[in-house]
Amino acid sequence: MSKFSNLFMHVSSKEQILFARNLSLMTRSGMPILESLHMMERQARSGAMKKILASVIADVENGQFLSTSLNRYEKSFGSLFINIIRIGEASGTLSENLGFLADELKKKQELRSKITGALIYPTIILLTTIALVLVLMFEVFPKILPIFKSFKVKLPLSTRILISSNEFLLKNWLALLIGFIIFVVICTLLMRIKSIRYTVQRAMIATPVVGSLIVTVHMALFARTLAVLLKSGTKIVESLDITAEIIPNLVFHKALVGATEQVKSGAPLGKYLSQFPHFFPVMFSQMVEVSESAGTLDSTLAYLSDYYESELDDATRVLVSLLEPLLMITMGGMVGFIVLSILVPIYSISNVVS
Repeated sequence: MSKFSNLFMHVSSKEQILFARNLSLMTRSGMPILESLHMMERQARSGAMKKILASVIADVENGQFLSTSLNRYEKSFGSLFINIIRIGEASGTLSENLGFLADELKKKQELRSKITGALIYPTIILLTTIALVLVLMFEVFPKILPIFKSFKVKLPLSTRILISSNEFLLKNWLALLIGFIIFVVICTLLMRIKSIRYTVQRAMIATPVVGSLIVTVHMALFARTLAVLLKSGTKIVESLDITAEIIPNLVFHKALVGATEQVKSGAPLGKYLSQFPHFFPVMFSQMVEVSESAGTLDSTLAYLSDYYESELDDATRVLVSLLEPLLMITMGGMVGFIVLSILVPIYSISNVVS
Protein backbone atom coordinates (compact mmCIF):
# COMPACT_ATOMS: atom_id res chain seq x y z
CA MET A 1 0.00 0.00 0.00
CA SER A 2 1.51 3.35 -1.06
CA LYS A 3 2.23 6.18 1.38
CA PHE A 4 -0.11 8.41 -0.65
CA SER A 5 -3.09 6.05 -0.21
CA ASN A 6 -2.29 5.73 3.52
CA LEU A 7 -3.15 9.44 3.97
CA PHE A 8 -6.81 8.68 3.13
CA MET A 9 -7.16 5.79 5.60
CA HIS A 10 -9.46 7.19 8.27
CA VAL A 11 -9.79 5.26 11.52
CA SER A 12 -12.42 6.63 13.92
CA SER A 13 -11.84 7.01 17.66
CA LYS A 14 -14.29 4.17 18.31
CA GLU A 15 -12.32 1.83 16.00
CA GLN A 16 -9.04 2.76 17.71
CA ILE A 17 -10.54 2.01 21.14
CA LEU A 18 -11.92 -1.35 19.94
CA PHE A 19 -8.59 -2.24 18.31
CA ALA A 20 -6.59 -1.48 21.49
CA ARG A 21 -9.08 -3.13 23.87
CA ASN A 22 -9.65 -6.30 21.82
CA LEU A 23 -5.95 -6.80 21.09
CA SER A 24 -5.20 -6.29 24.81
CA LEU A 25 -7.77 -8.92 25.84
CA MET A 26 -6.61 -11.45 23.24
CA THR A 27 -2.89 -11.13 23.96
CA ARG A 28 -3.53 -11.15 27.73
CA SER A 29 -5.40 -14.45 27.37
CA GLY A 30 -2.32 -15.98 25.73
CA MET A 31 -3.44 -15.79 22.09
CA PRO A 32 -0.52 -15.13 19.69
CA ILE A 33 -0.52 -11.61 18.25
CA LEU A 34 -0.77 -12.84 14.65
CA GLU A 35 -3.84 -14.96 15.41
CA SER A 36 -5.36 -12.01 17.28
CA LEU A 37 -4.84 -9.71 14.29
CA HIS A 38 -6.44 -12.26 11.93
CA MET A 39 -9.50 -12.49 14.19
CA MET A 40 -9.77 -8.69 14.37
CA GLU A 41 -9.52 -8.43 10.58
CA ARG A 42 -12.51 -10.78 10.22
CA GLN A 43 -14.49 -8.70 12.74
CA ALA A 44 -13.53 -5.28 11.31
CA ARG A 45 -16.51 -3.33 9.95
CA SER A 46 -14.94 -0.47 8.01
CA GLY A 47 -13.10 -1.01 4.73
CA ALA A 48 -10.18 1.16 5.85
CA MET A 49 -9.63 -0.89 9.02
CA LYS A 50 -9.76 -4.16 7.06
CA LYS A 51 -7.11 -2.90 4.62
CA ILE A 52 -4.88 -1.62 7.43
CA LEU A 53 -5.13 -4.91 9.35
CA ALA A 54 -4.41 -6.94 6.19
CA SER A 55 -1.27 -4.85 5.61
CA VAL A 56 -0.22 -5.09 9.30
CA ILE A 57 -0.72 -8.89 9.28
CA ALA A 58 1.52 -9.20 6.20
CA ASP A 59 4.22 -7.10 7.93
CA VAL A 60 4.04 -9.07 11.20
CA GLU A 61 4.24 -12.35 9.26
CA ASN A 62 7.46 -11.03 7.70
CA GLY A 63 8.93 -10.40 11.15
CA GLN A 64 8.14 -6.70 11.67
CA PHE A 65 7.07 -5.26 15.01
CA LEU A 66 3.41 -4.18 15.28
CA SER A 67 4.42 -0.58 16.06
CA THR A 68 6.75 -0.47 13.01
CA SER A 69 3.92 -1.57 10.73
CA LEU A 70 1.40 0.82 12.30
CA ASN A 71 3.90 3.69 11.93
CA ARG A 72 2.97 3.84 8.23
CA TYR A 73 -0.55 4.79 9.36
CA GLU A 74 0.48 7.50 11.82
CA LYS A 75 -2.04 9.93 10.25
CA SER A 76 -4.81 7.44 11.05
CA PHE A 77 -3.79 6.40 14.58
CA GLY A 78 -1.63 9.28 15.86
CA SER A 79 1.86 9.23 17.38
CA LEU A 80 0.54 8.63 20.94
CA PHE A 81 -1.14 5.36 19.90
CA ILE A 82 1.92 4.04 18.07
CA ASN A 83 4.48 5.10 20.70
CA ILE A 84 2.62 3.41 23.56
CA ILE A 85 2.52 0.18 21.53
CA ARG A 86 6.23 0.55 20.74
CA ILE A 87 7.09 1.01 24.44
CA GLY A 88 4.91 -1.99 25.31
CA GLU A 89 6.69 -4.20 22.77
CA ALA A 90 10.11 -3.09 24.02
CA SER A 91 9.27 -3.61 27.72
CA GLY A 92 7.20 -6.79 27.32
CA THR A 93 4.04 -5.09 28.62
CA LEU A 94 2.11 -4.84 25.34
CA SER A 95 -1.23 -6.20 26.63
CA GLU A 96 -1.14 -3.90 29.70
CA ASN A 97 -0.20 -0.87 27.60
CA LEU A 98 -2.97 -1.61 25.09
CA GLY A 99 -5.56 -1.86 27.88
CA PHE A 100 -4.36 1.38 29.41
CA LEU A 101 -4.38 3.03 25.96
CA ALA A 102 -7.98 1.92 25.33
CA ASP A 103 -9.11 3.45 28.65
CA GLU A 104 -7.35 6.73 27.95
CA LEU A 105 -8.67 6.96 24.37
CA LYS A 106 -12.17 6.43 25.79
CA LYS A 107 -11.64 9.32 28.23
CA LYS A 108 -10.40 11.56 25.39
CA GLN A 109 -13.43 10.66 23.29
CA GLU A 110 -15.71 11.55 26.23
CA LEU A 111 -13.88 14.88 26.63
CA ARG A 112 -14.44 15.64 22.94
CA SER A 113 -18.11 14.63 23.21
CA LYS A 114 -18.62 16.97 26.19
CA ILE A 115 -17.30 19.95 24.21
CA THR A 116 -19.33 19.05 21.11
CA GLY A 117 -22.48 18.32 23.11
CA ALA A 118 -22.30 21.68 24.89
CA LEU A 119 -22.40 23.49 21.53
CA ILE A 120 -25.28 21.53 19.95
CA TYR A 121 -28.19 23.38 21.58
CA PRO A 122 -26.86 26.94 20.96
CA THR A 123 -26.11 25.95 17.35
CA ILE A 124 -29.68 24.67 16.84
CA ILE A 125 -31.12 27.92 18.24
CA LEU A 126 -28.85 30.01 16.00
CA LEU A 127 -29.71 28.03 12.84
CA THR A 128 -33.43 28.14 13.67
CA THR A 129 -33.25 31.92 14.09
CA ILE A 130 -31.48 32.37 10.75
CA ALA A 131 -33.98 30.08 8.97
CA LEU A 132 -36.98 31.89 10.49
CA VAL A 133 -35.62 35.34 9.57
CA LEU A 134 -34.92 34.21 5.99
CA VAL A 135 -38.46 32.80 5.62
CA LEU A 136 -40.00 36.04 6.92
CA MET A 137 -37.71 38.22 4.78
CA PHE A 138 -37.91 36.34 1.47
CA GLU A 139 -41.25 34.51 1.60
CA VAL A 140 -43.71 36.38 3.81
CA PHE A 141 -42.62 40.01 3.43
CA PRO A 142 -42.41 40.15 -0.43
CA LYS A 143 -46.04 38.96 -0.63
CA ILE A 144 -47.27 41.70 1.73
CA LEU A 145 -45.07 44.49 0.32
CA PRO A 146 -47.35 45.24 -2.73
CA ILE A 147 -50.26 45.86 -0.34
CA PHE A 148 -48.19 48.48 1.53
CA LYS A 149 -47.28 50.21 -1.72
CA SER A 150 -50.86 50.27 -3.01
CA PHE A 151 -51.99 52.38 -0.03
CA LYS A 152 -50.76 55.93 0.57
CA VAL A 153 -49.87 55.32 4.18
CA LYS A 154 -46.74 56.58 5.88
CA LEU A 155 -44.78 53.51 6.86
CA PRO A 156 -42.98 53.34 10.21
CA LEU A 157 -39.18 53.52 10.32
CA SER A 158 -38.80 49.79 11.12
CA THR A 159 -40.82 48.86 8.02
CA ARG A 160 -38.80 51.22 5.80
CA ILE A 161 -35.57 49.68 7.14
CA LEU A 162 -36.98 46.21 6.43
CA ILE A 163 -38.01 47.19 2.88
CA SER A 164 -34.56 48.66 2.14
CA SER A 165 -32.83 45.58 3.60
CA ASN A 166 -35.07 43.25 1.64
CA GLU A 167 -34.50 45.07 -1.66
CA PHE A 168 -30.73 45.24 -1.07
CA LEU A 169 -30.52 41.50 -0.32
CA LEU A 170 -32.68 40.55 -3.31
CA LYS A 171 -30.57 42.66 -5.69
CA ASN A 172 -27.16 41.74 -4.31
CA TRP A 173 -27.57 38.21 -2.86
CA LEU A 174 -25.22 36.64 -5.42
CA ALA A 175 -22.48 39.23 -4.85
CA LEU A 176 -22.89 38.88 -1.07
CA LEU A 177 -22.70 35.07 -1.32
CA ILE A 178 -19.56 35.21 -3.48
CA GLY A 179 -18.04 37.80 -1.14
CA PHE A 180 -18.76 35.58 1.88
CA ILE A 181 -17.19 32.54 0.19
CA ILE A 182 -14.09 34.58 -0.75
CA PHE A 183 -13.86 35.87 2.83
CA VAL A 184 -14.04 32.31 4.25
CA VAL A 185 -11.42 31.07 1.75
CA ILE A 186 -9.04 33.98 2.58
CA CYS A 187 -9.47 33.40 6.33
CA THR A 188 -8.83 29.66 5.87
CA LEU A 189 -5.67 30.33 3.84
CA LEU A 190 -4.44 32.93 6.35
CA MET A 191 -4.99 30.50 9.24
CA ARG A 192 -2.64 28.05 7.51
CA ILE A 193 0.19 30.55 8.04
CA LYS A 194 1.67 29.60 11.41
CA SER A 195 2.53 33.13 12.55
CA ILE A 196 -1.05 34.35 11.91
CA ARG A 197 -2.61 31.24 13.51
CA TYR A 198 -0.35 31.68 16.56
CA THR A 199 -1.38 35.35 16.92
CA VAL A 200 -5.10 34.51 16.62
CA GLN A 201 -4.87 31.63 19.09
CA ARG A 202 -2.93 33.75 21.58
CA ALA A 203 -5.57 36.51 21.28
CA MET A 204 -8.32 33.93 21.93
CA ILE A 205 -6.56 32.78 25.11
CA ALA A 206 -6.57 36.41 26.29
CA THR A 207 -10.37 36.61 25.76
CA PRO A 208 -12.15 36.50 29.19
CA VAL A 209 -14.60 33.56 28.97
CA VAL A 210 -13.37 31.74 25.87
CA GLY A 211 -9.73 31.98 27.00
CA SER A 212 -10.30 30.16 30.30
CA LEU A 213 -12.22 27.44 28.44
CA ILE A 214 -9.34 26.97 25.96
CA VAL A 215 -6.81 26.75 28.82
CA THR A 216 -8.97 24.18 30.67
CA VAL A 217 -9.33 22.01 27.56
CA HIS A 218 -5.59 22.04 26.88
CA MET A 219 -4.65 21.42 30.51
CA ALA A 220 -6.87 18.31 30.52
CA LEU A 221 -5.42 17.14 27.18
CA PHE A 222 -1.80 17.88 28.16
CA ALA A 223 -2.05 16.23 31.59
CA ARG A 224 -3.89 13.16 30.25
CA THR A 225 -1.46 12.59 27.35
CA LEU A 226 1.70 13.08 29.42
CA ALA A 227 0.35 10.83 32.22
CA VAL A 228 -0.43 8.04 29.71
CA LEU A 229 3.04 8.19 28.18
CA LEU A 230 4.85 8.27 31.53
CA LYS A 231 2.79 5.35 32.89
CA SER A 232 3.55 3.35 29.73
CA GLY A 233 7.29 3.66 30.48
CA THR A 234 8.19 6.48 28.07
CA LYS A 235 11.01 8.80 29.23
CA ILE A 236 10.00 12.35 30.22
CA VAL A 237 11.81 14.07 27.30
CA GLU A 238 10.28 11.75 24.70
CA SER A 239 6.87 12.04 26.39
CA LEU A 240 6.99 15.85 26.18
CA ASP A 241 8.07 15.65 22.56
CA ILE A 242 5.12 13.39 21.63
CA THR A 243 2.68 15.49 23.68
CA ALA A 244 3.84 18.66 21.90
CA GLU A 245 3.08 17.00 18.54
CA ILE A 246 -0.44 16.07 19.65
CA ILE A 247 -1.41 19.50 21.08
CA PRO A 248 -3.17 21.40 18.23
CA ASN A 249 -2.89 24.91 19.69
CA LEU A 250 0.35 26.58 18.56
CA VAL A 251 0.70 28.63 21.78
CA PHE A 252 0.76 25.50 23.95
CA HIS A 253 2.78 23.63 21.31
CA LYS A 254 5.52 26.29 21.39
CA ALA A 255 5.60 26.27 25.21
CA LEU A 256 5.91 22.45 25.27
CA VAL A 257 8.70 22.47 22.67
CA GLY A 258 10.54 24.88 24.97
CA ALA A 259 9.76 22.60 27.94
CA THR A 260 11.28 19.65 26.10
CA GLU A 261 14.52 21.56 25.54
CA GLN A 262 14.65 22.75 29.16
CA VAL A 263 14.01 19.27 30.62
CA LYS A 264 16.59 17.82 28.23
CA SER A 265 19.16 20.19 29.73
CA GLY A 266 18.20 19.08 33.27
CA ALA A 267 15.72 21.81 34.32
CA PRO A 268 12.53 20.80 36.22
CA LEU A 269 9.32 20.79 34.16
CA GLY A 270 7.22 22.53 36.84
CA LYS A 271 9.66 25.41 37.19
CA TYR A 272 9.62 26.01 33.42
CA LEU A 273 5.80 25.89 33.22
CA SER A 274 5.54 28.46 36.06
CA GLN A 275 7.00 31.06 33.65
CA PHE A 276 3.72 30.94 31.67
CA PRO A 277 0.93 31.56 34.23
CA HIS A 278 -1.49 32.69 31.47
CA PHE A 279 -1.20 29.31 29.71
CA PHE A 280 -0.38 26.97 32.62
CA PRO A 281 -2.27 27.92 35.83
CA VAL A 282 -0.20 28.42 38.98
CA MET A 283 -1.81 25.41 40.71
CA PHE A 284 -0.91 23.19 37.75
CA SER A 285 2.78 24.18 37.59
CA GLN A 286 3.17 24.00 41.39
CA MET A 287 1.67 20.52 41.62
CA VAL A 288 3.90 19.35 38.76
CA GLU A 289 6.95 20.81 40.52
CA VAL A 290 6.11 19.13 43.85
CA SER A 291 5.33 15.76 42.21
CA GLU A 292 8.64 15.84 40.30
CA SER A 293 10.49 16.08 43.62
CA ALA A 294 8.36 13.29 45.12
CA GLY A 295 8.64 11.04 42.04
CA THR A 296 4.85 10.89 41.53
CA LEU A 297 4.54 12.93 38.33
CA ASP A 298 2.49 10.38 36.38
CA SER A 299 -0.15 9.92 39.12
CA THR A 300 -0.31 13.69 39.78
CA LEU A 301 -0.86 14.38 36.08
CA ALA A 302 -3.63 11.75 36.00
CA TYR A 303 -5.28 13.51 38.96
CA LEU A 304 -4.88 16.91 37.26
CA SER A 305 -6.43 15.62 34.04
CA ASP A 306 -9.49 14.41 35.99
CA TYR A 307 -9.64 17.74 37.82
CA TYR A 308 -9.53 19.82 34.63
CA GLU A 309 -12.07 17.59 32.90
CA SER A 310 -14.39 18.22 35.87
CA GLU A 311 -13.63 21.95 35.54
CA LEU A 312 -14.45 21.72 31.85
CA ASP A 313 -17.85 20.19 32.67
CA ASP A 314 -18.64 23.13 34.96
CA ALA A 315 -17.28 25.69 32.47
CA THR A 316 -19.32 24.32 29.56
CA ARG A 317 -22.48 24.29 31.69
CA VAL A 318 -21.90 27.93 32.67
CA LEU A 319 -21.18 28.89 29.05
CA VAL A 320 -24.32 27.18 27.77
CA SER A 321 -26.41 28.76 30.55
CA LEU A 322 -25.10 32.18 29.44
CA LEU A 323 -25.53 31.52 25.72
CA GLU A 324 -29.08 30.17 25.90
CA PRO A 325 -30.81 33.34 27.20
CA LEU A 326 -28.57 35.54 25.04
CA LEU A 327 -29.51 33.61 21.89
CA MET A 328 -33.19 33.50 22.88
CA ILE A 329 -33.24 37.30 23.40
CA THR A 330 -31.46 37.81 20.06
CA MET A 331 -33.88 35.45 18.32
CA GLY A 332 -36.90 37.12 19.90
CA GLY A 333 -35.58 40.59 19.06
CA MET A 334 -34.95 39.81 15.38
CA VAL A 335 -38.22 37.99 14.81
CA GLY A 336 -40.14 40.59 16.85
CA PHE A 337 -38.64 43.44 14.80
CA ILE A 338 -39.74 41.81 11.51
CA VAL A 339 -43.22 40.88 12.78
CA LEU A 340 -43.85 44.39 14.16
CA SER A 341 -42.58 45.91 10.90
CA ILE A 342 -45.29 43.92 9.12
CA LEU A 343 -48.15 44.22 11.62
CA VAL A 344 -47.94 47.97 12.36
CA PRO A 345 -48.49 49.03 8.69
CA ILE A 346 -51.30 46.46 8.35
CA TYR A 347 -53.00 48.02 11.37
CA SER A 348 -52.55 51.52 9.86
CA ILE A 349 -54.01 50.36 6.52
CA SER A 350 -57.01 48.75 8.24
CA ASN A 351 -57.71 52.09 9.98
CA VAL A 352 -57.54 53.93 6.64
CA VAL A 353 -59.88 51.40 4.98
CA SER A 354 -62.35 51.49 7.86
